[in-house]
Amino acid sequence: MKFSNLALSAPILSAVADEGYETPTPIQAKAIPAILSGKDVMAAAQTGTGKTAGFVLPILENLSKEKPTRGNQVRALVLTPTRELAAQVYESVRTYSKNLNLRSGVVFGGVKINPQMIKLKGGVDILVATPGRLLDLHNQNAVKFQYLDVLVLDEADRMLDMGFIHDIKKVLKLLPKKCQHLLFSATFSHEIRDLAKGMINNPIEISVSPRNTTVDAVEHFLYPVDKAQKISVLVELIKSGNWQQALVFSRTKHGANRITKKLEQKGISAAAIHGNKSQGARTRALANFKEGVVKILVATDIAARGIDINQLPQVVNFDLPNVAEDYIHRIGRTARAGASGKAISLVSADEFDQLKDIERLLKQLIARKEMENFMPTLPLPTSTLDTRPIRAKRPKKIKPKISKRLSTRRS
Repeated sequence: MKFSNLALSAPILSAVADEGYETPTPIQAKAIPAILSGKDVMAAAQTGTGKTAGFVLPILENLSKEKPTRGNQVRALVLTPTRELAAQVYESVRTYSKNLNLRSGVVFGGVKINPQMIKLKGGVDILVATPGRLLDLHNQNAVKFQYLDVLVLDEADRMLDMGFIHDIKKVLKLLPKKCQHLLFSATFSHEIRDLAKGMINNPIEISVSPRNTTVDAVEHFLYPVDKAQKISVLVELIKSGNWQQALVFSRTKHGANRITKKLEQKGISAAAIHGNKSQGARTRALANFKEGVVKILVATDIAARGIDINQLPQVVNFDLPNVAEDYIHRIGRTARAGASGKAISLVSADEFDQLKDIERLLKQLIARKEMENFMPTLPLPTSTLDTRPIRAKRPKKIKPKISKRLSTRRS
């Protein structure tokens, strides 16, 4: 199948061709016709599968056939969990709409709100936004939704993980009931399905790839190492391997800063990206990384959402994530578009429980390597693969509080 078989107009096909794409990915091949039909869609898609174009292209096609936008109005709204992802989606919108007479915009926190209000004054056809800033703008009458045609929740699972459920529900109450709803998530968890019940009507469900698709193209291995030696091991890997680019994951913001500082002390150009950094600093760090000015980008899980780097050769788990599924999200930054990649983990003995959870999710043991001169004094226990099926965790039921009554014992 070619993009030309998907009922997209010539201006959009031309923009797609300019990016060098001829054949849609599986998620695009299924999502584009469904969205063009006007039906609600629930799609399970990992980052790196082409899902952004999967909803941007048909939305642009539908918008190009309808009446232009009005002052302060939005016709298509895309909600994302992070600033980086919002900027990434917006770039896709601009790329694919370059031959169309459509206005687009992006709004998120961490930057001044006035320029965003000015941008919205004339209305935009498609707006990409983070929930908090969108609500701020609506409260100031800078954005209106009376003529909204379509809402997209991108990476809905991450938005719930980050605690945006209340903001999402507030946004939903502001929107016309008849607009098209599109929900994209890595998995269809119970929480996602509960959210969908309140917003999606008789949706088309799309799930084009199993949970571990991105895993197959990645070479996984780990180094057992004492926690105090992790920085030294990372420096040795970078220098001995002559790494020109690597994304390193830290579990905490403080850890990301500390790793960056230590690498720079060893003469390795590095930058940190996390929630405590200003939007300007995060944007500069990512731009410098893509341009090769910075070799090593150190990120937390949340900040890394939306980072899209072609042919990223390796991802390093300096700390293992507490949630096994986040390992899949991390390694999804490498091995994109058919390329190979490496996922290297530095694992100390106290992370053995996290390692077991990840190996159970992967349904395979991660190969272990030893680095001479860095053998751990606290050995990492040997893994045994847990083959029991993983059951989705159901949300905890909140028990009603019962007032305590003073009781007296009868004598």
